[in-house]
Amino acid sequence: MRFLLLVPAAGLLLATGLLSATAPAVNPKSFTVRNKLNLDRKAETVSLPASRLRELINTYGAQNLLVKDAAGKAVVSQPVDNNGDGRIDELLIQTDIKANATQEFTITGFKTITAQQSKSQYTTYSRFVPERTDDYTWENDRVAFRTYGPEAERLVVAKEAGGTLTSGMDCWLKRVSYPIIDKWYAANGKEVGYYHIDHGEGYDPYHVGDSRGFAGIGVWDQDSLYVSRNFTSYKKLADGPIRTLFELTYAPWQAKGRTITEKKLISLDLGSNLTRFEEQIAANKPLPNVTIGTTLHAEPNGVRGVVKGEPAQGWFRYWEPIDDAFLGTGVVLAPRQVQGWKDHRTKAKEQSHLLVMATPKDNTLVYYAGFGWTKSGQFKNAADWDQYLAKYARRLASPLEVAF
Repeated sequence: MRFLLLVPAAGLLLATGLLSATAPAVNPKSFTVRNKLNLDRKAETVSLPASRLRELINTYGAQNLLVKDAAGKAVVSQPVDNNGDGRIDELLIQTDIKANATQEFTITGFKTITAQQSKSQYTTYSRFVPERTDDYTWENDRVAFRTYGPEAERLVVAKEAGGTLTSGMDCWLKRVSYPIIDKWYAANGKEVGYYHIDHGEGYDPYHVGDSRGFAGIGVWDQDSLYVSRNFTSYKKLADGPIRTLFELTYAPWQAKGRTITEKKLISLDLGSNLTRFEEQIAANKPLPNVTIGTTLHAEPNGVRGVVKGEPAQGWFRYWEPIDDAFLGTGVVLAPRQVQGWKDHRTKAKEQSHLLVMATPKDNTLVYYAGFGWTKSGQFKNAADWDQYLAKYARRLASPLEVAF
């Protein structure tokens, strides 16, 4: 039986330490990972359904499962409970795999593990930040993001200082592989505005304001974009060497006579510049679309960066100057869900956007969005960013295949 894997993400991480253990499983499981693309794939996350590992998990516990590659090297893994019900749903590993190649792995369970395998020097991380009003922020080894909570909204409504009223998504431009979230917030607590200045690790020059930021959603109807306000609650579901995962809930909002309910399941995998959004959205009347918006920062003269869209491939981007460098933002989704798109520029403050109109399936829309910054050293120019998005879209269209 074969399983299609849903999400590309990070790179190959091998445990380098020795592991001593007792009571190995009598019948370890083996599986293969196949790349059907004529494309070398780096930064891939392999998802192993817990349903195929249930006996091992029940006998030994998910934390006591050891995955090895064909050379016998231990591979970093992460068990994940996707909905917070206390039951493991999948076991994640990561791999680099050549074009048209197949790799072999084994999974063994142990009653006890007396020496843990070496940890990755990189990680993913997210958290609620009450010390900065009530941001929720997340990062991996390449990028960082944040969005805004109910207290930030209350301050704006009450006309008090320090508030932010938007369900838009913010980019934190980092150029180091280690975590920066806690460090930057702590420094900003001592020196207001600290993270708006590049001290060598990156900074936050990205302006969201009343826009959608790099990937907020809305409903486009008769030349107007209807949007939610700040998230009202959060639930952190996972952190680890491969994936961080959390949930944001929004108060019901209005879109031209429709009452809309919204929840986002957001994840970010190691090695990826794009974060995954699973938009769960419903309304009391049919929705014409769910529109993903990316701010163009086009005011005041209406000209700033360059928009490009490849709807048949399922990717869209904006490339713009930012201080003394350049920033590319991008959205990737299944082409079959794309209704249309537009480079929407207006003199209205913070309302110029790249708009991607999409059709949700069963009240759900999955898309990937993020950024590439030239000062990170990851991308030299717009062509590099375009190539990254195009390859990402190809990988989504042809996920790795697992056979047990």
